Amino acid sequence: MLMLAFQLSAQQKTEVTIRTDKGEYRINKHIYGHFSEHLGRGIYGGLWVGENSTIPNVNGVRKDIIDALKHIHIPNLRWPGGCFADEYHWMDGIGPRSERPKMVNTHWGGVVEDNSFGTHEFLNLCEALETEPYICGNLGSGTVEEMSKWVEYITFGGESPMANLRKKNGREKPWKVSLWGVGNENWGCGGNMTPETYAENYRRYATFCRNYGDNKLYKIAGGPNVDDYRWMDVMMRNIPHFLMNGVSVHNYTFTRAWEDKGNATGFSEDDYFSLLQHGLRMDEIVTKHAEVMDKYDPAKRIGMIVDEWGAWYNVEPGTNPGFLYQQNTLRDAILAGTILNIFHKHADRVQVANIAQLVNVLQALFLTEGDKMLLTPTYHVFDMYKVHQDATMLPVEFTSPTYSRLGKSIPSLSVSASRDKNGAVHVSFVNIDPAQSVEISSNLTDVKGKLTSAGIITAPKTDSYNTFENPNQVVLKEYKNGSFKNGILKIRIPEKSVVTVEIK
Repeated sequence: MLMLAFQLSAQQKTEVTIRTDKGEYRINKHIYGHFSEHLGRGIYGGLWVGENSTIPNVNGVRKDIIDALKHIHIPNLRWPGGCFADEYHWMDGIGPRSERPKMVNTHWGGVVEDNSFGTHEFLNLCEALETEPYICGNLGSGTVEEMSKWVEYITFGGESPMANLRKKNGREKPWKVSLWGVGNENWGCGGNMTPETYAENYRRYATFCRNYGDNKLYKIAGGPNVDDYRWMDVMMRNIPHFLMNGVSVHNYTFTRAWEDKGNATGFSEDDYFSLLQHGLRMDEIVTKHAEVMDKYDPAKRIGMIVDEWGAWYNVEPGTNPGFLYQQNTLRDAILAGTILNIFHKHADRVQVANIAQLVNVLQALFLTEGDKMLLTPTYHVFDMYKVHQDATMLPVEFTSPTYSRLGKSIPSLSVSASRDKNGAVHVSFVNIDPAQSVEISSNLTDVKGKLTSAGIITAPKTDSYNTFENPNQVVLKEYKNGSFKNGILKIRIPEKSVVTVEIK
């Protein structure tokens, strides 16, 4: 057992126990998934620039983004939506681009979608990234036949009309696709259905999403919005479990409320506190949905798929309100680290998660402007935390100090730990408190080795952010204010920071 003694002052101490003897569940690498919807400048002007662009690209996708995503070992990418998925007809996005029909993106700004980024472009991108595609099919406005043929077009290697059409369009071999969403937010933009109606539709659509050859689909039902526990109950009760591998959950984090989500920058400390308070509710939401799932699936065969999460603010002034473009600050890095730690805690049930979204939309990892690209603070958290992918989760027990504001208190400390396949122990700390640091002294008598690395993400202010003129205001840096000698770990976790250490 690994004991960490947190000493805030002579008057306050917090002990954190990391159970190195109790590792049972693997932190599925797929909780580090990403999401790229046909929304605003997420695809066009973000990922996709076209093969003839002067911006360096790989088959039309920005090379700088591909390189940065490979660096963080992106495990999966969800596409084409989101709300867009349930109005997307995949056959409009195949064949010669000059012949593809245009459509109106009714959900996101009413702009013209020219379908130049379609199935081949997306799956070729996933191959370039060496990542798994996560496709969300159209249940809301599509047909069973349409979804069934899409699966066949992508994954069938034999002789059939859809396989032959794929070959005609330049792809001889089928692609490998496992993650498959059967509709999206069908309680809302995907059809405004009741859970019973959606469950009946899911059963029909999922039946005709076939496994071809050795390609096995991991079928994901469109689950509840935030805390709609009745929706989860109906999914688990009304859908035969042999037809379903996962159920999605969507939960975004706001500063205030849906109508006024707060600003991405220039916020007050009250807004900072409020956002983190709201973000910590992810633990309650996952816990209560897991309790519903456990009632029907005690063996935990069905995964919880949190395939839309992240901070959602008011759009940047002067931008299209339907494009959901927002800046990204140190506060967002702190939120991301905290929520990833929550997913680690629930490694027994949370199997896939996708932050929304990848480029220029919501809590993005990248912002672009012409040929310029920057990495946001959130990107650096995914870089720091990649060491936890597919590692064994080590349970953590502690009583956190508190951070108080607005007459309320929240835990100021979030901790997660794992052991990788080579035996290295990684411990990630998030200190939410913007003013109080945390001093750690730990006797690690049962862990052999040394402190081989430590990294930190922090900045002068909670609303510090990167710009194209100053892209390195909030970055991942080496952290040297720690030591591990003679079995003793000593490290200071500064205020408003994310820190990860490696001991091996």
